[in-house]
Amino acid sequence: MDNVTAEQQYQGLLERLMFSFLTTVPCCIFFYINAIMLFTLRSKTVFCETSRYVLLFNLLFADTIQMVLSQVLYILAACLMRLTYPVCAFLNVIGAFTNTISPLTLVVMSLERYVAVCFPLRHAAVITTRNTGLAIFAILGFQFAKYFCSSWFGRFFRTEEPADERNLHSFNVFVGPLSDTYNKASTCLLFVSAGAAIIFSYIGVTVAAKSASTDKTTSQKARHTLLLHLVQLGLSLSSTLSTPVFIALSTLVMSIALFRAQNVLYVCFFILPRCLSALIYGIRDRTIRPVFLFHLCCRLTISILPAKGYK
Repeated sequence: MDNVTAEQQYQGLLERLMFSFLTTVPCCIFFYINAIMLFTLRSKTVFCETSRYVLLFNLLFADTIQMVLSQVLYILAACLMRLTYPVCAFLNVIGAFTNTISPLTLVVMSLERYVAVCFPLRHAAVITTRNTGLAIFAILGFQFAKYFCSSWFGRFFRTEEPADERNLHSFNVFVGPLSDTYNKASTCLLFVSAGAAIIFSYIGVTVAAKSASTDKTTSQKARHTLLLHLVQLGLSLSSTLSTPVFIALSTLVMSIALFRAQNVLYVCFFILPRCLSALIYGIRDRTIRPVFLFHLCCRLTISILPAKGYK
């Protein structure tokens, strides 16, 4: 009996190590892509002084932090490592603080495109680097207020067990009846509001495109960008819904199959969406694309890139 138990524990350890490896490899690849994009957005003056690129940097930075933090917590949980309360609480607070930066940034980016198409004469005066910085600080302020309210409503603090395989990706350290209700309601309101803002911007751009004074090419690009923002919002929502989906699966499948399903959900719903933005913008945007591919290829000159201007 002892030999069977030891063999099962050994097989369980091997399985955890295998899944840790299989999730760490794509995470490292995605982290490299995001890091190259972040470096690209700080390598040229035009990127640092253009509002939409500043907002894109903020979006990718938050996604990268979330991706790295989630993978660190995943490895710690897979290795059955226990953390002290201050360390665990710090990691969870960082995760909670950066969790909804992406949808808020997408709202600001959508409104920027709306102003660019519907009010082109006022765009340069309204969408400035200073106002973009204020918008980013407002996003951070909203996050701080949300975090403060969650702490205030929480009747007590409790740390989720990092070693519990059923809670590998749970970032909520503010567990309390009122706090939990507040977090669910605020998250639901956030995504509904963000979706409404993006749809409103899309409708506004579509209506403006029918005007004779509107540049048809610019409006068409703006509509495609807004649709992309809506897809990004859906991907961000998928990572938020990964935990409820996992809890629903826990009532239907056995523990071993549940652990395997959790790994698939983790890669598809949490890791992959946080890399797609860098890939999409790096390939789609004509201004970013040559610089991004140049740095992505370790500054090797390839046929589709000119040799000059990127050294």
